[in-house]
Amino acid sequence: SNLNINDVLGNYSLTLIDALDTLAVMGNSSEFQKAVKLVIDTVSFDKDSTVQVFEATIRVLGSLLSAHIIITDSKQPFGDMTIKDYDNELLHLAHDLAVRLLPAFENTKTGIPYPRVNLKKGVPPDSHNETCTAGAGSLLVEFGILSRLLGDSTFEWVARRAVKALWSLRSNNTGLLGNVVNIQTGHWVGKQSGLGAGSDSFYEYLLKSYILFGEKEDLEMFNAAYQNIQNHLRRGREACNEGEGDPPLYVNVNMYTGQLMNTWIDSLQAFFPGLQVLIGDVEDAICLHAFYYAIWKRYGALPERYNWQLQAPDVPFYPLRPELVESTYLLYQATKNPFYLHVGMDILQSLEKYTKAKCGYATLHHVVEKSKEDRMESFFLSETCKYLYLLFDEENPVHKSGNKFMFTTEGHVVSVDGRFRSSLWEDILPGEGGTHRPKPPELRAANFSSNCNRVPDERRYLLPLKSNYMRQIDRMVGLI
Repeated sequence: SNLNINDVLGNYSLTLIDALDTLAVMGNSSEFQKAVKLVIDTVSFDKDSTVQVFEATIRVLGSLLSAHIIITDSKQPFGDMTIKDYDNELLHLAHDLAVRLLPAFENTKTGIPYPRVNLKKGVPPDSHNETCTAGAGSLLVEFGILSRLLGDSTFEWVARRAVKALWSLRSNNTGLLGNVVNIQTGHWVGKQSGLGAGSDSFYEYLLKSYILFGEKEDLEMFNAAYQNIQNHLRRGREACNEGEGDPPLYVNVNMYTGQLMNTWIDSLQAFFPGLQVLIGDVEDAICLHAFYYAIWKRYGALPERYNWQLQAPDVPFYPLRPELVESTYLLYQATKNPFYLHVGMDILQSLEKYTKAKCGYATLHHVVEKSKEDRMESFFLSETCKYLYLLFDEENPVHKSGNKFMFTTEGHVVSVDGRFRSSLWEDILPGEGGTHRPKPPELRAANFSSNCNRVPDERRYLLPLKSNYMRQIDRMVGLI
């Protein structure tokens, strides 16, 4: 009856599945092989379980696909992760799960899916008609990979239809999207536009879908969205590391007017500097990351919601989220500035000091009092630990194998290779199939003249932010 917990857990060995590719990235082939066999032998989705479509997709479907790709990779970059007599069982499991999620996309007038589905019975009769933008619009990477591995366009088609439906509902005035929508009427129930909970991975997947599949329309949507975010959500001085004014900050606004709606940001928003690194806007990423790190330094954790006006947590728990670590890792990859190794060490020591428990690591119930909850989210193993490990493991195959990898929003590693770049069908993008498709455009933020060369060599061993700006941010969060 505890919806808060069971809604995500699903009764299908969530943590075991979500951690599979972490074992591979860490090079632990014996544990990886043991875990995969355990999944093959024990996991079934034929359960009377009502789950969130979004969580099941990113945590379970994504991990099954990632592990399958690792097992079947002819290069075996992580060491010998092959499974004796492996017969695509993880791919079949992923397919089975995705088929059970498909009823969420039926009987909706907009094509935007229901937020929950029962794995045995389909959409529950008492289902809400409201869903969040991130939940409905962040299924394309996993569904697209599955479609392209199977040669079955169904899954990518429904996920892409949902993205296009949401995109078509953006405000004519600002170009922004809200955070909660009615899937039957297309009416925005939540008019808040921000980068945190309810919106975050929608933007992330516009870019990552483009990186993986090379579909031009995904990049065009991302660039337009990014421009609108800069125009309406960003506050503070224009440049991160020069000039006068407040530090840059992305706030929550009304999607129709661009007016400020509240004075809090949430911990999920800490993913955004990492996304900015991927698009080449490294300078702005440095500034926003410094703000979240200052909050971490103050509490030894990131409160779920932080009120920047009151300089205090609005929602004080910390469920071991990975977003700040993820951005730290990506900023280190982009700049190689040792500052980010220090940030990672600081985060690691905080986790050891405040969250370590007898049988794992615990959610902090209150970041000030440091009280714990008897709960360790699966993303702690699939993301937080993985990004921390990769931050310090310079020689990891992710960095050294010559393969190109991308991380899903749940931190699952996927190789960026040609087979995901070719559609086996024409019905998703009519007229663009086959060999005559135009070359994908260059990956670049729409409003930036240069790409990743924005951090000059001489700055690599200085603080990424000038010390007076660092102090300004520390004052802003009440550190000094």
